[in-house]
Amino acid sequence: MTELSEEIEFDIRFSEVDSMNVTWHGSYPLYFEDAREAFGRKYDLGYLKMFGEGYYAPLVDLEFHYKKPLVYGMKPKIKIIYRPTDSAKIVFDYEIRNTADDCLMATGHSVQVFMDKNYQLQWLNPPFYEEWKKKNLTD
Repeated sequence: MTELSEEIEFDIRFSEVDSMNVTWHGSYPLYFEDAREAFGRKYDLGYLKMFGEGYYAPLVDLEFHYKKPLVYGMKPKIKIIYRPTDSAKIVFDYEIRNTADDCLMATGHSVQVFMDKNYQLQWLNPPFYEEWKKKNLTD
């Protein structure tokens, strides 16, 4: 099966670090969000697409595993990897690496579910998502 992934570089901004020059833990969800948006642009699975099809995709699970500190001035890259599932959810894994030496700095995982515009959880994949999977998940 084809791996669907995207990778982007980002800056560690001064406003994201604490007095020890280490990135504040609350910045990681923003980095993961940037990666999800980049993935959505690349594979036509963005939030506006979902909304236009009549669905929301809220996060229901978000994990981070810190390996080494991200510090001010560093230019890391984040890779997002789509993990196929039959369930009505979108699952991603993440890796953050230092671009200077490719050292693994952090990993993560997220799960999003589908809700309709009445905020009702969807137990089956929405039709647009089934079509998206057929188009993008080829052997």
